[in-house]
Amino acid sequence: MARGWKTALFLLAVLALFLVCALWSGLTLRFYGVRTDKLTQDARLRLALLTDLHSCVYGENHRELLDLVLDQRPDVILLGGDIVDDVEPLENALSFFESLSQTGIPAYYVSGNHDRWRPDFASVLETIRGYGITVLEGNMVTLDLAVGQVNLCGIQEYANAEDCAAALEATFSTLSPDAYNILLAHRPDYIDLYRQYPFDLVLSGHTHGGQVCIPLLVNGLFAPNQGWLPKYAGGQYDVEGTCLVISRGLSYNPRLPRVFNPPEVVIVDVEGTAR
Repeated sequence: MARGWKTALFLLAVLALFLVCALWSGLTLRFYGVRTDKLTQDARLRLALLTDLHSCVYGENHRELLDLVLDQRPDVILLGGDIVDDVEPLENALSFFESLSQTGIPAYYVSGNHDRWRPDFASVLETIRGYGITVLEGNMVTLDLAVGQVNLCGIQEYANAEDCAAALEATFSTLSPDAYNILLAHRPDYIDLYRQYPFDLVLSGHTHGGQVCIPLLVNGLFAPNQGWLPKYAGGQYDVEGTCLVISRGLSYNPRLPRVFNPPEVVIVDVEGTAR
């Protein structure tokens, strides 16, 4: 009997440890590296990608999240959609934008589907601009960096591929392939549309990492607009020469736990190789 109890306790301890690891929701850092011959050999560009916050809060004034980002010393901070939520309190997201505006690091934003589901989204967008954050809704900026020409492009959230295709054609049909072109776009499932243009790097979110991961077996169980076992759940992909990086997002919801899929801050290091 004693041996049976010990075995049962051991199995319970193993199960408890497994659940703690599986359901851990602390912030993590994910690093990706990209090399390009469009920038000089000494060029280094560090991008911080934050997506799918959904009005969650990480400490007072979001210091836990922002301190983690600032410790990485990014050149720019990119907000890949769904920072705002259509259900959760708007004030949480606005306090994030306010705190972000005080970091002194240039920040750029594109919308996600939950942002645009808000009936007051137009007003929210003006508030975001008021914090000095650049909104990329079908436009482009050239980053003022001493690493070569880098174009940062953005496309707003579109519910269907036809509208997205029309917007890409209207905005980026004359985009120069000689520059290093980055596209910030919420949905990765439109990658076949994005790669028709000379984008070297596409940064997205939306998938929440497929919600459930099984280490070494399943990268993501289910993602919006991709369904079960999504092709693009989270990570770095080479899609016929276009580099696609997908953040697993920052939101957490006790009613819909993330399994082996903690919230993450994504850091992308772009390194030049041209002599």
